[in-house]
Amino acid sequence: MTDIPLVDLHAAHAEVAEEVRAGFDAVLASGAYIKGPDVAAFEAEYAAFSGVRHAVGTANGTDALELALRALDLPPGSGAVLPANTFVATAEAVVRAGLRPVLVDVDPEHLLIDPAAAADALPGAAVLLPVHLNGQLAPMAPLLEIAGDRPVVEDGAQSQGARQDGRVSGSWGRIAATSFYPGKNLGAYGDAGAVVTDDEGLAAAVRLIGDHGSGRKYVHERFGFNSRMDTLQAVVLRAKLRRLPAWNEARRAAAARYDALLAGVEGITPPRTLPGNEHVWHLYAVRVARGRDTVLADLQAAGIGAGVHYPVPVHLQPAFRGLGHAEGAFPVAERAAAELLTLPLFPQITEDQQSRVAEVLAKAVRR
Repeated sequence: MTDIPLVDLHAAHAEVAEEVRAGFDAVLASGAYIKGPDVAAFEAEYAAFSGVRHAVGTANGTDALELALRALDLPPGSGAVLPANTFVATAEAVVRAGLRPVLVDVDPEHLLIDPAAAADALPGAAVLLPVHLNGQLAPMAPLLEIAGDRPVVEDGAQSQGARQDGRVSGSWGRIAATSFYPGKNLGAYGDAGAVVTDDEGLAAAVRLIGDHGSGRKYVHERFGFNSRMDTLQAVVLRAKLRRLPAWNEARRAAAARYDALLAGVEGITPPRTLPGNEHVWHLYAVRVARGRDTVLADLQAAGIGAGVHYPVPVHLQPAFRGLGHAEGAFPVAERAAAELLTLPLFPQITEDQQSRVAEVLAKAVRR
């Protein structure tokens, strides 16, 4: 039995249950299940939250990233530079958009895309796709400088509300995508996502492509597909968005407690925050120098819902064997994949729960 879950979705639901129930009742009474007024309201609210002029709701985060790339109308087969240590959906969206993933390694301290590696890979590529990992932004200022005239598309699936040098995730590049998968900092009650941008033309293209290429019923201006946010998810997201700043602050406090509890524990390296970043701690992933999987088993046996995210980098996934990368191609990402261990962290986690996690973790790494 898991006494301390990795993510406690029930606790989050309890805080919004009455508001969501009332919103669901209103949607059910109206019958506006697709493109209902709550979708438009959420889009406006999330755009304001993200510091941009436009947000377009989508069916999920992978679609959001594909739509963002398609809206740019890049030449088919163009290269898209992205880090090797992302979730596979980033690379999937690139391929689905008719582009070619160009993988690069990450910096060894923060595990964010390495600007120097990106610069080496950009010649011949058409777009730069930094991933904001675990709740903090990639180093955007140097990446924008490196990109030059090439568009920068942010993968912000794990960084809702995070900032760098005062600017919000999603407001740095030409366009950005995010995911509202239930476990995200802002999570729906199913799949949902969004694209955000300051560019009115790109926002219109995303909306058009994600609605079968149709701006008027039965008139299809370009090839598209179906990726619309349903109204019930918008109700949930509106209720949660109002609480997200406080929830993110609670995550920061919890991360600081872990930092203090794990200080000096031999064999554990806590996560590092890139200077200038205001982290939102979607994940708190420590590095275990030896025996990560054994430590994970010990935590789980003690009822602690620890986990491992991305144990196999993109280039070593069977589905991406065609990229031609062998083991050793991206050593920093590969080493991190073998060492990272994600600890329970959610806004409602208690100090006693965190103390228990730290105690069991310290014993596990010593044995």
